[in-house]
Amino acid sequence: MNTKKLLWGLAIALGFSTTATAQSVNWAKDGNSYYQNISGEIVKITLPKGDRSTVIGMDLLSSSGKNIRVRSFQLSDDGTKALIYTNSKRVWRYDTRGDYWVADMNTRKVTQIGKDKPASSLMFAKFSPDASKVAYVSGHNIYVEDINSGNVKALTTDGTARLINGTFDWVYEEEFDCRDGFRWSPDGKSIAYWQIDARKIRNFLMINNTDSIYSYNIPVEYPKVGQDPSACKIGLVDIATAQTKWLDVPGSQVQNYIPRMDWVPNSNNIILQQLNREQNLSTVYLANASTNTINEIYKETDKVWVDAIDKFHWINNNKEFVILTEKDNWAHLYRINIDNKKATLITNSNFDVMSLDLIDEANNIVYFSASPTNATQKYLYKTKLDGKGKLEQVTPSVLPGRHTYNISPTAAFAFHSYQSSTVRPVNEWMNFKTNNPLTMAGSITSQVGNQPAIKNKVEFFKVITEDGVELDGWMKKPENFDRTKKYPVVFYVYGEPASATALDSYGAGMNRLYAGDMAKDGYIYISMDNRGAPVPKGKAWRKAIYKNIGQLNIRDQALAAKKLLATHSFMDKDRVAVWGWSGGGSSTLNLLFQYPDIYKTGISIAPVANQLTYDNIYQERYMGTPFPTTDAYVAGSPVTHAKNLKGNLLLVHGTGDDNVHYQNAEMLINELVKHKKTFQLMSYPNRTHSISEGEGTSEHLALTFTKFLKENCPPGGR
Repeated sequence: MNTKKLLWGLAIALGFSTTATAQSVNWAKDGNSYYQNISGEIVKITLPKGDRSTVIGMDLLSSSGKNIRVRSFQLSDDGTKALIYTNSKRVWRYDTRGDYWVADMNTRKVTQIGKDKPASSLMFAKFSPDASKVAYVSGHNIYVEDINSGNVKALTTDGTARLINGTFDWVYEEEFDCRDGFRWSPDGKSIAYWQIDARKIRNFLMINNTDSIYSYNIPVEYPKVGQDPSACKIGLVDIATAQTKWLDVPGSQVQNYIPRMDWVPNSNNIILQQLNREQNLSTVYLANASTNTINEIYKETDKVWVDAIDKFHWINNNKEFVILTEKDNWAHLYRINIDNKKATLITNSNFDVMSLDLIDEANNIVYFSASPTNATQKYLYKTKLDGKGKLEQVTPSVLPGRHTYNISPTAAFAFHSYQSSTVRPVNEWMNFKTNNPLTMAGSITSQVGNQPAIKNKVEFFKVITEDGVELDGWMKKPENFDRTKKYPVVFYVYGEPASATALDSYGAGMNRLYAGDMAKDGYIYISMDNRGAPVPKGKAWRKAIYKNIGQLNIRDQALAAKKLLATHSFMDKDRVAVWGWSGGGSSTLNLLFQYPDIYKTGISIAPVANQLTYDNIYQERYMGTPFPTTDAYVAGSPVTHAKNLKGNLLLVHGTGDDNVHYQNAEMLINELVKHKKTFQLMSYPNRTHSISEGEGTSEHLALTFTKFLKENCPPGGR
């Protein structure tokens, strides 16, 4: 259950705005300007004054006789051409198929790429380094097209729905965040690409009963726990000959993953990361494309798991790369020398780096996000790239909350976003060298000052359980709160390694799945992050959950709830509810079943009821492979504990959920029926994991959620 799949659920549950993080800025190479889609036109904006010039206007976009609507775009290195993405269609959860057009700013001509292919079938199109060609994926094969002549060449021809060239299967996309599966060589003479062989992966069959008189199956290629992964290999295809040679990567193509691969800039070398099946051994290889020799340059092992590398950040004339790793028990930045294989620590501190934001190599500075003293917040820091400097906070401390920066390549300007539990998301353009906003009127401080004050603020707290574990949490009390009364308590939970909930973000304390206002109706609303949550509290905190999903996280949540209920007389122990989505739905079930004396009511949406039904990459990463025993999987699965249900349960699931299959609901139903446990079920036909498709669905879900909560955990002080 990767973080991305929770975006919709968390947004509706917590009220988070989709503008919470810094926008994607298409920076020009000079670092003083950027490109943006404004009202369907591509506009260049020059800082600091914000001067605008239209690069590609509606006149050019409509000159072909087509009304080209810009979904996204990329510019050629020389800035003379734009590759425009339009008519996008969804593949699983993302719109990664569509049509592409090249707009030539010199000739004032637009040309459709892949016009002989089916509509909206092209994926991941990108310019060659010299912008004379465009390569793309269609129908699981890679093609290259000459822009001037329009000649199209198939670089692969063996692609099928199960033999996948240049993109990925369901589980690679879902759990490694892999989509674009090919890379142009720096000289433009070849392309490196992934080939995923999923021919031995079994289909999971979903059934559609509503779109025709006779039902039909919807097959999803889906490797469940214990099943072998798809075979994976890296090919190098020559543009001139369309011949592929395969990299001789050590080890089994089936029992290892390759989540990351790219060219070393300005070279003929390819760098890749290989993870073993257990995901506790990470090996970085350097392969020479000419000789097909491959050498190990970096290795990392762990007793639990090693994460896929986010990105290789190149420095020192491409002789070194910077990565974020937990090898020393904190998430730190290291620079790795590809020649002598030396790893040099950059961020020498007893706190976590949350992300690498920019390397300013010219000034020997690296910028990164961190929050050393408060795991619910995020700030920008900097230090010397050589690892010899002190760590300095860049973000002003007068603005507590969560900050995100999109910094120009030259570190001249930045787009700065800020939010907190009391501040709606706001943005400013700033002179990054002086750390000042470009205008006072557009500054964050001015915008925050103009926001109306929040009367009933979310309260952040820490609670220490009887196990000595300290959890962060937030609490939203009812309006007109009277501490002499007792109020019902609703816990919002996730609990697994893919996401955190107790963040100082706008939307904390809100529940958009509730049809109304929980605070006005008289509910106490709480969320806490247990061990295993991806928060900056050190590796030991995050990885304590290994082989313990469904047990350790559940105990942390339950004991924290128990402590809160015991120490706050205004909390009604007889009116305690819990709810969650996806992994949070699983946690809800386990809390309701394993601690029935604490939680009286639960609403579980799209849960994994049986861990053995989920995909192999996610579940085996955090629970270990099920060889030789599945004991940990069984012990952590809600179906194991369903017989203990005492309270009120609403189970919600979409029958078309390709992520957490409806199978989970049916397995749980069988177990509850066997033990004569009554509950309520709401199935949504053909809805996916987000339960958002179809007219009226979101509203109906909210009404169902609210009605059940009010009936079984009545609101208001008593």
